Amino acid sequence: MIKRAIFADLKSHLSQKEITFLVGPRQAGKTTLLFALKDYLEKKSEKTIFFNLDIEKDKQYVKSQATLIRKIGLEIGKHKGYVFIDEIQRKENAGIFLKGIYDMNLPYKFIISGSGSVELKEKVHESLAGRKRVFALSTLTFWEFVNYKTAYKYEKRMVDFLSLEKETSRDLLDEYLTFGGYPQVVLAESTTEKQKMIEEIYQSYLEKDLTYLLKVRKTEVFTSLVRLIASQIGNLVNYSELASTLGISVKTVKEYLWYLDKTFVLKKVTPYFRNIRKEITKAPIFYFSDMGLRNYSLGTFGNLNELPEAGFLFQNFLFNILQETKTVSSQIHFWRTKDGAEVDFVIDKVKEVVALEAKFKQMKREEVSRSLRSFIEKYKPKKTFVVNLTLKKSLFLKETKIYFLPFWLMLEKNRGQFNI
Repeated sequence: MIKRAIFADLKSHLSQKEITFLVGPRQAGKTTLLFALKDYLEKKSEKTIFFNLDIEKDKQYVKSQATLIRKIGLEIGKHKGYVFIDEIQRKENAGIFLKGIYDMNLPYKFIISGSGSVELKEKVHESLAGRKRVFALSTLTFWEFVNYKTAYKYEKRMVDFLSLEKETSRDLLDEYLTFGGYPQVVLAESTTEKQKMIEEIYQSYLEKDLTYLLKVRKTEVFTSLVRLIASQIGNLVNYSELASTLGISVKTVKEYLWYLDKTFVLKKVTPYFRNIRKEITKAPIFYFSDMGLRNYSLGTFGNLNELPEAGFLFQNFLFNILQETKTVSSQIHFWRTKDGAEVDFVIDKVKEVVALEAKFKQMKREEVSRSLRSFIEKYKPKKTFVVNLTLKKSLFLKETKIYFLPFWLMLEKNRGQFNI
């Protein structure tokens, strides 16, 4: 099994009364993690029971709270036990259903998982306020991907490995940008197998999440929208242009993009601004949660060397790392001015801002773009970052320290070092 960083946190939460709630995209590895937790508990001689609501036989036991409680009592008794429910979004009014059971104060610990649906993210979370802790699982992070690809040989020395083995580091980065981090895709050995896996994941998402859960019937329009967004990651999105191209209303475009966010496919990034006359204030940018799914939707899966927009994929890659490592109070934005200056990311930390530029190239020396200089002059941040493929240097521009960092120093295990 591919090791997941979140597993230790899930194990620690087993001792808490709160419902352990694991959410994330379809086929990101949630069910595998639940079975791993079940196996861990059974090795400690704990009693467990597992329901998968994708299986018809299991659905009958969650028709009512009374039926579920009777089944749990029959299998593990009336004393301490662990109840796993996978694919909870299949249960109508799941939040109210679980709230009622939780409030009965039974001796059972519930571990629940669900793919991203509107029902799950909007209603379940609201109903279970104060009764659950949510753990969000992404597809494999680059850290998890590299650890698996190197057979965990450098698990405790990953930065040392990546900084020394520069050619291998670049190969691993290219593979990750090309195929993404879905576990089944990573485990597949050939490009043909990877293609089949990502196709199945994509079709499963369209058929199960969109048609069944979200009631989106015009999937051909929806997939066209996904392709359009995939073709302009890192660029400003104009809702009116998208609506005109697709022949649908602006309202429908916004609704579909909202669905894509709620189902863990896209993430919207809004502009950072203080001067509404000179800076972009409304048009957002979208990034994909998984680069493989993005490439597949655009028809370029497995062909990084043929992608003129590889720099935007690198930008997307860094955005996902920032998402993984930012603090709760931090917000990620981008910066654009109406005269063309731009900074890829602005991390708003309430009391200060940090700027970050992505440079998908082997930098030989420190280069500060005109746009970054403009941002520094306007906002006077204490530090900024230029993340590239190889260069590690720093310099001062007036009172701002600019760090030039190789991409691997942005990984999760090193977030404290640079305090982003």
